Amino acid sequence: MARVLLLIAFIVAGFQVKALDLDASFESIDGGTLTLSQWDGQTVLVVNTASRCGYTYQYSGLQTLYDSYRARGLVVLAVPSNDFKQELASNAEVQDFCDLQYEIDMPMTGLSHVKGPQAHPFFKSLKEETGFVPNWNFNKVLIAPDGNVSATYRASTKPNSLRLLRDLERVLK
Repeated sequence: MARVLLLIAFIVAGFQVKALDLDASFESIDGGTLTLSQWDGQTVLVVNTASRCGYTYQYSGLQTLYDSYRARGLVVLAVPSNDFKQELASNAEVQDFCDLQYEIDMPMTGLSHVKGPQAHPFFKSLKEETGFVPNWNFNKVLIAPDGNVSATYRASTKPNSLRLLRDLERVLK
């Protein structure tokens, strides 16, 4: 209750409050680190992925979406996770699979937890702010250029779905 009152006080005082942790570092599958804040002012679609899932074919649609909208500021960030026991054992295996099968060039993190007590800080903050927790692979989170969650989607929402494309058009600059 105290946290809610504090947030309300900040909002009333004119402070912009962002509960999402956009500064938490992800390991990049290419080495180094990635943060969502490095794309501040851009639209970001965060997708928890897995290489051995019935929805893995969505990698192709995600790459097409990235290719189609990146010039307008869209970033598609793939977050491989084995939380649902359908991901390969290492970052190198995931990267090789994505390169060979889908020719992925969108940004991709290293293996990360997306739910539970070991969830990456971004996913913990997503749960706190919106109540959204990935319940399977290929759940999607659309983050608007202002850093706020614009929409969330379950695995069955394909990258070329009318709903996702309509939401994307609405938030792109």
